Amino acid sequence: MKRRSGYNPKRRIAPADMFSPDERRRMATTVVYGGNPQHKRSPGDYGLTPPSQPRPDKTLCDGNRPIAKAEATELLRKGLDKGMCSHCSSQEWPQNVWAVSLDGEIFEAQLENREQGAYHGYPVPVDDDFRRVIQREWENR
Repeated sequence: MKRRSGYNPKRRIAPADMFSPDERRRMATTVVYGGNPQHKRSPGDYGLTPPSQPRPDKTLCDGNRPIAKAEATELLRKGLDKGMCSHCSSQEWPQNVWAVSLDGEIFEAQLENREQGAYHGYPVPVDDDFRRVIQREWENR
């Protein structure tokens, strides 16, 4: 299968009321941040095997600065709690979750294990126009 070049033009943030506050809270408390060695320069406290294996065509989640697993997990939880996620059918985890850090860095997390509710994430590249959509929605929710 041919790899896609460029950014996914189909990404959409679901309406804020797609999940009830209780559903968002449940997801935020049970979600798992696993990380992905293809997105890491430094494995830090992620316990990844192999420890670090960045691919040149992948955005590094720690490209700008080291990000502890606790911070990555907290960003993921905040994104879910605000409902900053893609559409999904009922009783499933959304494919994507977006969050903005306290210093304004914009992140996208991608589902990697549906049964565990496990994600890995990375900064949204500065040349990705979807950043503006994420920033605006984050401020409005």
